Amino acid sequence: MFKKELINKMKDYFGNDQRRIDHALQVTDYAERLIDLYQGADINSEVIIYSAILHDIGIHQAEKKYNSAAGKYQELEGPPIAKEILMGFNIDQEIIDEVCQIIGHHHSPRAIKTNNFQLLYDADWLVNLPDEYDLKNSNKALTELIDKLYLSDVGKDLAKKLFIKSSS
Repeated sequence: MFKKELINKMKDYFGNDQRRIDHALQVTDYAERLIDLYQGADINSEVIIYSAILHDIGIHQAEKKYNSAAGKYQELEGPPIAKEILMGFNIDQEIIDEVCQIIGHHHSPRAIKTNNFQLLYDADWLVNLPDEYDLKNSNKALTELIDKLYLSDVGKDLAKKLFIKSSS
């Protein structure tokens, strides 16, 4: 696996944008936690980790081209950049293609049904949830939000452990 090398490439690409670097590293950490929690054999941790590291790699290009960091523009701009980075390593073309497909849909939760996609998507939301939603809501409202938002059972379980206050 080329995790460290890929992280270095991502850092080089983002340059002084520490916020984006930190986000990618947090998503990667959560992706690894979800991989560890997942009980099935039908995932590829290499695909998930590479996708986590590079999932927002198109954001600078989106901002430059469209003056927007909107997800749909990241999905357009990210895959070609990710592919170019990944091609610099001895990574199977199948893995590169799947990583690029995931990056090209990482803001479109119903687009891809694979477990690899679901774990990456959930890892991203584990980082984003506190920024996007008011976590002071009732536990019932938070539980409903998590059940609606997250795609995998392990993602839902971890989100509930992290964000729902115990009543003890």
